[in-house]
Amino acid sequence: MPAEPVEPTRDRPLRRLGFLTIGLFDAADPGPGHTVTLEMIELGERLGFDSAWLRDRHLQHGISSPVAVLAAASQRTSRIDLGTAVIPLAWENPLRLAEDLATVDVLSGGRLNPGVSVGPPMAWDDVRDSLYPDTADVEDFGYGRVERLLAFVSGAQASTFSGTRGIEVFSDRVQPQLAGLRERLWYGGASLRSATWAGEHAMNLLTSSVLKWEGGEDEPEGGYDFAALQLAQIRAFRAAHPAGDDARVSQGLVVLPTDSATPAQREKYEAYAASRLERTRTPQGPAKMLFAPDLVGTSEELATQLRADVAFREVDEVAFALPFTFEPEDYVQILTDMATHLGPLLGWRPAA
Repeated sequence: MPAEPVEPTRDRPLRRLGFLTIGLFDAADPGPGHTVTLEMIELGERLGFDSAWLRDRHLQHGISSPVAVLAAASQRTSRIDLGTAVIPLAWENPLRLAEDLATVDVLSGGRLNPGVSVGPPMAWDDVRDSLYPDTADVEDFGYGRVERLLAFVSGAQASTFSGTRGIEVFSDRVQPQLAGLRERLWYGGASLRSATWAGEHAMNLLTSSVLKWEGGEDEPEGGYDFAALQLAQIRAFRAAHPAGDDARVSQGLVVLPTDSATPAQREKYEAYAASRLERTRTPQGPAKMLFAPDLVGTSEELATQLRADVAFREVDEVAFALPFTFEPEDYVQILTDMATHLGPLLGWRPAA
């Protein structure tokens, strides 16, 4: 991967603005947390956001079934796109997931944007006997799982029988089956290989604030350049995609505008970013994951920082990630400032 900064091939106004949340809740009383998430999505629609995305958290106090929550959100909204970023397919049966996605897409009027990823489940040794008690040693957690999902969503045969048995009619394809969902499937990629694979399979690409460092053991001269790494992956994706330079990429960074924040909120946001800064200096763990710094400041300051980011200048869609542990009033302030201050400074206009 490049060690030196790379210039972007284009620099366009921001066309689509979205946000991402984990949907944190209290284990002793989970209802209010889920309600807050739904209210945030409603607020996003009122503010003109183009998309709202839910992260997937299993055996934690965050949303474990984003598709179910988005089904509820589909009935409380009418315009905003609803996405998952991302569903780890190792926890899913692609055939059953295809049915769920198609159902929610119908309920939302064609607004679902499912994002998925592959790889073994997190804490695999702890959950394998519960998740796959009989087949753990033979489960395939690679790209084949995505290919099965893509096929079922696209109408591939899912059964050897179709027709009538008794008084019941059966289809050999996933039902409901409707056009458009396949084109709205996203892959959450963190490596050059994943980005290229997503492009080859005509998916959209979700790239976030966490990427895999693939540049060798030694620190490059000038330090680790997250934006240059992200730009290289975006270019590889588009080079492999049938749509080329027009293939859709959504960038997800943690961006916290402070225009209308109280002094206490600004202090909290700055402390949050500072507590996570050390992990951005070098790749982390055996997988060598590289993290982008969180951005905190006024919208004017943030716009300047983002315009200097070569990867940001290569995309025209974003889904800024909200911190997991903030209070509802913090999210309201952050989303409002994004929509009314930061977005317009980046060339974005709220949806009608």
